Amino acid sequence: MYKRILVPLDGSKRAEAILPHVEEIALNFHSKLIFMQMVEMPPMMMGSEAPYLEGFQMEMEEVANQAELYLETVSGEFREKGIQSKTLISHGPVVDGIINTAESESADLIAMASHGRTGLSKVFYGSIAAGIMHRIDRPLLIVRSA
Repeated sequence: MYKRILVPLDGSKRAEAILPHVEEIALNFHSKLIFMQMVEMPPMMMGSEAPYLEGFQMEMEEVANQAELYLETVSGEFREKGIQSKTLISHGPVVDGIINTAESESADLIAMASHGRTGLSKVFYGSIAAGIMHRIDRPLLIVRSA
């Protein structure tokens, strides 16, 4: 039923609340897990800020390297349990990146934790889960994290 499950993570314990759920699903359906993390790029610098571009690029590479290391650690823990997995790092807006990755990887399910924001914080920060829910064309499992 679920052969390929996309699991977006951001490195937080809250996002990892989905992991026990995808472990059970993967074991029951012999699913392959695709762990991904989005690295958002800040707006490009212009004018007098241009000399800082090299430092900015180095910082973005470091962020991507840390994300890769984190995802490889998570993926390795699942491989030790006999669950196939792979990792992906994407750059850009989070909602678009998750949706595009689900399509390009032919994911049957997107499984993620929601930080459970409500009220003003949801308006201020937006909701990644809500953004995906309103635009995705495949099943979405959302677990509210504490």
